[in-house]
Amino acid sequence: MSYFSNVNKIQYEGSKSTNPFAFKFYNPEEKIGEKTMEEILRFGVAYWHTFTEDLSDPFGTGTAIRPWDKYTGMDLAKARVEAAFEFFEKLNVPFFCFHDVDIAPEGDTLKESNENLDTIVAMIKDYMKDSKTKLLWNTVNNFSHPRFVHGAGSASNADVFAYAAAKVKKGLEVGKELGAENYVFWGGREGYETLLNTDMKLEMDNLGRLFHMANDYAKEIGFDAQFLIEPKPKEPTSHQYDFDVASGFAFLQHYGLQDVFKFNIEANHATLAGHTFEHELHYARIHQMLGSVDANQGHPLLGWDTDEFPTDLNMTVLAMYEILKNGGLGRGGLNFDAKVRRGSFTPDDLFHAHIAGMDSFAVGLKVAHRLLEDNVLENIIAERYHSYQEGIGRDIAEGNTTLQKLEEYALGLTEIKNESGKLERIKATINQYLLTTVAGE
Repeated sequence: MSYFSNVNKIQYEGSKSTNPFAFKFYNPEEKIGEKTMEEILRFGVAYWHTFTEDLSDPFGTGTAIRPWDKYTGMDLAKARVEAAFEFFEKLNVPFFCFHDVDIAPEGDTLKESNENLDTIVAMIKDYMKDSKTKLLWNTVNNFSHPRFVHGAGSASNADVFAYAAAKVKKGLEVGKELGAENYVFWGGREGYETLLNTDMKLEMDNLGRLFHMANDYAKEIGFDAQFLIEPKPKEPTSHQYDFDVASGFAFLQHYGLQDVFKFNIEANHATLAGHTFEHELHYARIHQMLGSVDANQGHPLLGWDTDEFPTDLNMTVLAMYEILKNGGLGRGGLNFDAKVRRGSFTPDDLFHAHIAGMDSFAVGLKVAHRLLEDNVLENIIAERYHSYQEGIGRDIAEGNTTLQKLEEYALGLTEIKNESGKLERIKATINQYLLTTVAGE
C-alpha cells in the first residue's frame, strides 16, 4: 500500500516555485565546485523523529496522524519500513539513520529483542536492494528503558553494563549487515545527577573500556564503519560525560581512542552547551575530528532540546563554511535529527519540514562556497593576525623566543596600536553574499 499517496517525487523547481512539494534551492544534480549538491550535503532522514515520533510532550499526548499507526507490534514495525522507503524514494534522499528500538520493538528478553531486530533488518536489507537510500549510521538505544535509569556504559550496576554491551555488539552486527557508513555512540544517560553518589573515575573508565571493546569487535567481524561520538552537555542527566567536542576530545585522548572516533555534531546540543553550532564544527575541524552532523536547531527562547528543522540561513551558511573547509564530511552526512512541531501533525508536514531543511542547507552551501571562492573570511583573518607573519610575531608563532626576549622587546615599546575587529562590517558582508546568492545575482 501507499502511505503518502497524494505526494509525488519531490523535484527541484527553483526559487519562484509556489509548489509546497518542491525544492526551491536544493538541486541534487547542481554542481558546486567539483561535486553535486547531493554528493556534498549527503542528506539523511532520522527514522525515530520521522516514523516513530508521536509528537507528545510533557504537557500533552501525541498529536501525530500517521497511517501506519493502525498496526501494533511487529506489524507496526513492518509498516514503518514500507512507509520509510516510500518516503525516502519520494524525497530522493541518499541516507537514513536509526536506533535499534526505532525499527523493531523490544521483547521481554534480550534474545526476543534480537529476534525482532533480525526480522526487520532482513526486511530493510531487502528494500535497500531496490533503493538508492543507504544507511548513514545506526546506533542502539541504551537510555530509554528503565534498566538504564543509572546509565549504560557508565552504569553503577555491572549487570546493566553487560546488557548495554550486548546491545552494542548486536548494533555493530546490524550495521555490518546493512552496510552502515558510520556507527554512533550517544551517551543518553552516560553522566550523573549528583556527585554525592557517583564514582566518576570508575564510570568514565568503564565507558572507555566499552568503546575499546566495541572497536575490537568491529575489527573482529570486519565492520569498517567510522565510529562517532555525539556530544550533549545535559538532558536527561544534569551533566553528561560527552559535554561538548572539547571535553569529548579530551576523553578520547585520555583513553587512547582519538584515532578511532570522530564527532557527530548536533546544532541543538551545541546550543545547550552554551556554544554556537559553528564553534563545535570549527573545534572538531581544526583537530581533524569532524565526522558527521545532526542537522537541526533549537528555539532561542527555550532551554531544552527542541530538535527543530533547520531554517536559520545564517546558521546553515556558517555550518557549511566549516564543512567545506573540512573538505566535506567524508563518510558522514547531514542527518535531520529534527521533528515537526506538535501542531504540524499530518503526513504532508513531514515532507514540508524536510524540504525546508534541505533548501536551507542548499542555500548555506552556495553562500559558503562563494565566500571561500572569494577568500572573504580568510583575507579578514590573515589581515587581523598579520603581526605574526614577521618580526617578534613570527618568533612567537614559530616557538623561537623566550619570556626574557619578550620582556626585552616589550620594554622597548612606546605604543601599542590595536586595529578594529570590524565585526559589524563582516556580518553585513555575509548578509550581502547570502541575499545576492538567493536572488541569483
